Amino acid sequence: MAAKITFRPPEFTKKHHKPLISLTKRIPTCIYCTTTTKPEIELEFIGPKPDENGNYPMDKTKAVSGEKLLRNIMSENKIELYAAYGKVMNCGGGGSCGTCIVEIIQGKDVLNERTNTELRYLKKKPESWRLACQTIVGNKKNSGKVVVQRFPQWKK
Repeated sequence: MAAKITFRPPEFTKKHHKPLISLTKRIPTCIYCTTTTKPEIELEFIGPKPDENGNYPMDKTKAVSGEKLLRNIMSENKIELYAAYGKVMNCGGGGSCGTCIVEIIQGKDVLNERTNTELRYLKKKPESWRLACQTIVGNKKNSGKVVVQRFPQWKK
């Protein structure tokens, strides 16, 4: 007959024992280690048309600097980007249709420069107009605020 093998010290084998060491005990963190937080960009999206009181609707969100395109941020936060035609006929963010036009009211310096695609599609448009699918929000090092006008082509 084989002997019973136990991995517990003898003081733990009794029926009613008190453990000497708590397995859920937290390990102290290093006092020299610091946690680094990634810089964030605050975004405000102004709606295209005022409400009955003359106020423009505003959506707000934040994004980690340099990690996402403006189009993806808007999509993830369910902020309307496309007009009726663009909802059906957009390129899905490939930069080949020009339907995701936005206007940067504030914070142009926090975004990447216009891409060659934007230069082609927006050559006769104001400098403040961008394609959301080509616009990177931040550069991983900066933080700040960006104010975006949705559907600038609807403004009078």
